[in-house]
Order: sequence, then C-alpha cells, then structure tokens
Amino acid sequence: MCDYSLHNVATRPAQIEDKLVTTKFSNSITRGFAAVGEPHVAVCLLPGTEIAFDENVECEPAFGVGILANKKIGQHLARFRQINMHNPVTHHDALEFPDGQVVLLSRLCEGQRATVLQLPAAARPEAAKEPAMPEVREPSLSS
Repeated sequence: MCDYSLHNVATRPAQIEDKLVTTKFSNSITRGFAAVGEPHVAVCLLPGTEIAFDENVECEPAFGVGILANKKIGQHLARFRQINMHNPVTHHDALEFPDGQVVLLSRLCEGQRATVLQLPAAARPEAAKEPAMPEVREPSLSS
C-alpha cells in the first residue's frame, strides 16, 4: 500500500527484484520508496512484502529530529506491514525487522537502497490460479 499522504504522488505496485530508494517526495509530506531511476513515482508495497537493504537501516529519532542522532536499526532485512489502521489520518506504512522492531516508513532516512525479495503469496500471479483438477467421470453402466 502507499500511505495516505502519498495520494498526490504517482504510484505503481512493487515487483520482485525492484531496486528501491527511500525518497522524500516533493508534493507530499512524507517519505516512501521510489524505484531507482524513477524518483517521482512511489512504489507501493503490499503487507508481507520482504525487502533487503544494502546497508544497515537508519531512521530519524521518534522525537528530537535535528537534535538527536539518527538511529541505526542494526538490520538489513524487513517485512512491510501496516499499523495504526484504526486512525485514518496517521501514517500506516511500516517495516518490521527480524528482531521485532517496527519503524514507520516515514521515519527512514533518505537515500537508503533496498531490493524487493519477495511479494506476499496473494500478490503473486501463480498463487491466484487454482490448481487444475482432473475431470472426474463416473463409469458408465451400459458398457
């Protein structure tokens, strides 16, 4: 998904192996992911999408921005999820790290690079197809 504050930004869905960069969009109040080479298009992730960052993830402090140092998460892998869904006017897009830390996407420092490793099963085309069932025929009594 793309956070509520990205409604005025062009968007597209994430694809496996997309190369992403954390970006502050010029016509928005928030940060999100853009594909490398497409700085004005937000790449929307579905909950459950797994990504790998090139470097240790870094985010702004929850408060004291500009006063306190940025926080190093100590992780490279993350799973996209949404939080605070009961409140429609707050940021929902977040990353959950293997150690249980959850960080809003809007707090990530700009310029960090990541790769989409895996989409959630429901988003993959092959998962949407039902397995082919062989045709079942009852034996004929007349033969």
